[in-house]
Amino acid sequence: MYVVSLDQRHREAGDLAPALLRRLGDLGTVVPFQGARAHAVQGITADPAEAVAAALAGLRGEAWRVGIGVGPVGLETVTGADGRTGLRADGPGTVQAHHAAAAAARTGRVPVCVAAEDAAAAARAQSVLRLLGRIVAQRTAAEWRVVDLLVPGARGQQKVVAGELGITPQAVSKAVARALWQEEWDARPAAARLLELCAPPGAGPGAQASTMNPSESIHS
Repeated sequence: MYVVSLDQRHREAGDLAPALLRRLGDLGTVVPFQGARAHAVQGITADPAEAVAAALAGLRGEAWRVGIGVGPVGLETVTGADGRTGLRADGPGTVQAHHAAAAAARTGRVPVCVAAEDAAAAARAQSVLRLLGRIVAQRTAAEWRVVDLLVPGARGQQKVVAGELGITPQAVSKAVARALWQEEWDARPAAARLLELCAPPGAGPGAQASTMNPSESIHS
């Protein structure tokens, strides 16, 4: 399992969690991303590629610190004193997520950290995620307007994007090149594979896929 914790960097900017949760809403998760506490979001996925996507969504605009904990996670349904139902998550994955989030809080320019039982494997995954994070953090608003409309692997879409934005296809092409969009998507599978290699040998998924309704929450 991959437990992804995101903490907002600049509290004076107001609550950025709703916008982040919209970007994370389509990801495949075991426990959907949701507010864990004030100015913090957490979710759990069994897919390393989705963990990479979540991390890059948080690093966009340099708005969030990201910690990824890798390891087995157990989920238990609990009922609070108010009668609301939630999930309690615990196990090595959640412990590693706490370590990764704490390390990210001490990190400077690209605040993404990975923690796992295999520290060397975690360091390798972390190094590639920081390179990718630097790419997405440096994009301008104009570049995001272009790349947000692109679909990886689709052909002939730059002319369509140009028409939608009212700019020339050449301007779209230049924005894509400046944003290193293709390079980002080419490198994402490598980052996901390195995250996968952080898992203990022979480790299973750790928990069955679960769904949560809006009244449910994560307790770890």
